[in-house]
Amino acid sequence: MPTLDGSVVLVTGANGGIGTHFVNEALARGATKVYATARKPRTWDDERIVPLRLDVTDPVSIREAVEAAGDVTMLVNNAGTSVSSPGILTHTDEEIRTNVETNFLGPLFLARAFAPVLSAKKASAIIDIHSALSWYAVAGIYSATKAALWSATNSLRLELAPEGVHVVGVHVGYVDTPMAAHSAGPKTDPAGLVRAVFDATEAGQYEVLADEDSVKVKAGLSAPIEALYPQLDATNA
Repeated sequence: MPTLDGSVVLVTGANGGIGTHFVNEALARGATKVYATARKPRTWDDERIVPLRLDVTDPVSIREAVEAAGDVTMLVNNAGTSVSSPGILTHTDEEIRTNVETNFLGPLFLARAFAPVLSAKKASAIIDIHSALSWYAVAGIYSATKAALWSATNSLRLELAPEGVHVVGVHVGYVDTPMAAHSAGPKTDPAGLVRAVFDATEAGQYEVLADEDSVKVKAGLSAPIEALYPQLDATNA
């Protein structure tokens, strides 16, 4: 069973709101070292935190991260990006490629690169941050990439379980961070989200539904498609 006590954690997107909480909470739970990664790493006032440059869209950067962090026991795939418009047909080529590379290929390639490192450890884990929008396609390419990551996480879980690597998928709606500043609806506290994720990981759970929206959307997947997307009925009326 993975544990934070005595662990070595690598967090992607560590400069952001959720990422910062992952770094601090890992240390609070007994991690001996946390690699706080970002394209432009910040300075941290704690010798247990190792700033590490990592661009999840760059294969060379990923290889360098693996070489620098061969002692990692827990990988947190938190880095992500979003788009300003909801319609997938309105996105630019650059927006589509950036979302695919950051939200899907980056976490997948990182998991593949760190799999031998994690498999060699006694207890290890990968945490992938999905979204309630991975089950609810109203955010264009963002939803599509998060859905792809959800599927990849399921595949990784099956392939890595025999190697002793525990894989956790996290679904959450809007979180109270700058990325969700445009939303006027309810938002999850990032500190509470991270605590729930680590609680689930240490309890051996495979999936975290971090808010009511995620619970509702997942439950709706078994209903007719019109129930999840009532606008279809309105269009055909």
